[in-house]
Amino acid sequence: MTVTSPDYVRFARQIAFRPFGLDGQKALSRGRVLIVGVGGLGSWVAELLARAGVGFLRLVDSDRVDLTNIHRQALYGAGDAADRRPKVEAAARRLRDFNETCVVESVEERLDRSNVDGLAGDVEVVVDGTDNFTTRFLLNDYCVKTGRPWIFAGAVRAEAQMAVILPGRTPCLRCLLEEPPPPCIDPDCRQAGVWGMAVAAIASFQAMEAIKILAGRLAEASPYLLKFDLWSNTLQRLHYRVLRQSSDCMCCHWREFEFLEP
Repeated sequence: MTVTSPDYVRFARQIAFRPFGLDGQKALSRGRVLIVGVGGLGSWVAELLARAGVGFLRLVDSDRVDLTNIHRQALYGAGDAADRRPKVEAAARRLRDFNETCVVESVEERLDRSNVDGLAGDVEVVVDGTDNFTTRFLLNDYCVKTGRPWIFAGAVRAEAQMAVILPGRTPCLRCLLEEPPPPCIDPDCRQAGVWGMAVAAIASFQAMEAIKILAGRLAEASPYLLKFDLWSNTLQRLHYRVLRQSSDCMCCHWREFEFLEP
C-alpha cells in the first residue's frame, strides 16, 4: 500500500490517526478474525471491521434471518427475512460490497468443541457475537489454551458489557465469572427485550479493540470490564484487578479446560 494506491485513499482518514498510521493499516489488511455469531453483536462488528480494511473475516452462525432481527442487526433486510436466508450468506454478500478486498468466509454451523479448532486455529483474534455463556466459556477455554486474544461482549435490554481477554496478560472470563450463570439470571432478548442502540454501541467497542490487537497495539487494549445502560445513562469501567475472583483460576492458572472436554 502506497500513498497513491486506491486503498490508501479509501482508508486515509483512519491512517491519518497517528497512533495507528500506515503501518497499522497494513497490519489490518493482513489481519484474520473469527466472528462467532453474526446476529446483533457480530453483524455490527463484521461491518465495522470490513469497512476498516481487515483482510479476512470468518463468520460462523447456524441461524437464518428473521423479521425480529432487523431492528438491531446490521447487514440484513426484509428480503433476507422473507427468504429466511442463512445469516452468514446474507452477511457475506453485504460485506463484500463494502470492501471487495476483504476475504469473507461464511460457515453455516454452530461452534462447539468438535469444530472450534478448525474455525479458530488460523485467526489472530476471536470476537464474541454469541448469545449464551456456555459458548463463551468454550471460547474462553480454547483461546486461553492456544494463547489467542478474544473479545467478550453481551447486550440485553438497554445494557451492555465488554471485556478484552489477552491470555497471559489479563484475567480470563473464568477469572471474572467462575461458572456460567444459570438461565434464570441470564435473560435472553426474547424474555427481556433489547435495544439496537445498546448492541451497536458495544459492538463498536469490540471492533475498536480488535483493530488494536490486529495492529499490534496491545498496550492500548482495554484493561476494564466496560458496562453501560443507555436507558438510565450509567457507565462503569471496572478494572480487572478489582474484578478478578481468584488468582487460582482453574482455566488460566491450572490450565483445566473442561468446556473443551467431551
